[in-house]
Amino acid sequence: MVRTVVSTMTRLHPVRTSDGRQLEASHVIAAPADEAWDLLVDTTRWPEWSPTIREVEATDRRIRAGTRGRVRVPGVWLPFRVTHVDQAERRWEWRVVGLPGPGHRVDDLGPDRCRVAFELPLGAAGYAPVCLEALESIAAVLEEPGHDSDDVQDERSGTDVGGNAGTDVDANA
Repeated sequence: MVRTVVSTMTRLHPVRTSDGRQLEASHVIAAPADEAWDLLVDTTRWPEWSPTIREVEATDRRIRAGTRGRVRVPGVWLPFRVTHVDQAERRWEWRVVGLPGPGHRVDDLGPDRCRVAFELPLGAAGYAPVCLEALESIAAVLEEPGHDSDDVQDERSGTDVGGNAGTDVDANA
């Protein structure tokens, strides 16, 4: 499947969400919302798009509320816990080292277009550049020539995916 790259600038703007987050970093991507969502909820793929995550150990490959694990960032492993997942709204939240991490959301904008957004508390404004870089990476992964979600095997197809699913992870996030 060939996709046209959408030259839409990544945005950072103030918003007020229901849970009090006040900054949103977002990017419109030329890909179906389901593909973007699949990328965001697959812990084995986080290092593909996160500028800081090098490795992930998690209790589940595809996150759900209660998924625990740890991410390796330069110099240290950080424990995390997924606190909320809403499949219908394509939104999930987590805590890293016991602190609220950015919320993740995918908005459907049409058959081959979506907006990926990270929601940040105002106090985490210093993390915004990392979120903006991650959004650019997500767009690059999903808009890459030759990328086709049909080539991605996951637990929904019943295919053995390997990874760290089911691994004992001590994460007191």
